[in-house]
Amino acid sequence: MHHAFNDNAQVKFSDKPREQEMSKYKRHQQVSIETLNEAANIARAIQKPNQTKEQTKLIAQGIQKGIAEYKKQQKNKAREQDKLKKKITRQEKALNQEEKTEAKSQCKKSWLAWILLIMSWLGMALFLLLTK
Repeated sequence: MHHAFNDNAQVKFSDKPREQEMSKYKRHQQVSIETLNEAANIARAIQKPNQTKEQTKLIAQGIQKGIAEYKKQQKNKAREQDKLKKKITRQEKALNQEEKTEAKSQCKKSWLAWILLIMSWLGMALFLLLTK
């Protein structure tokens, strides 16, 4: 990282890409480049006069950890919501299948009742014809 001191004796980071530092994070893939840049920008924004480069760097690292923890919490929250949605969807599917099965059995029962009624009438008619 390159830095320059301005009139207020504040540490100022250059806007050049920090390839060496970023290459460390590419290997581990723990912190994204966007998070690094965002943390560095925030650290620069809250920088106090006479603050050393190392102090600013430590602040940026703390901010990175905070951002990473927040993202982790959001990810876990989204995962839990997805699990809940899937569970509700499965329950709804099971309920729909149960209703369809019940409707089919009701339909079969009603056909059975009609068939038995017709057979009893035919049987009665046959009995009356044969007994005369």
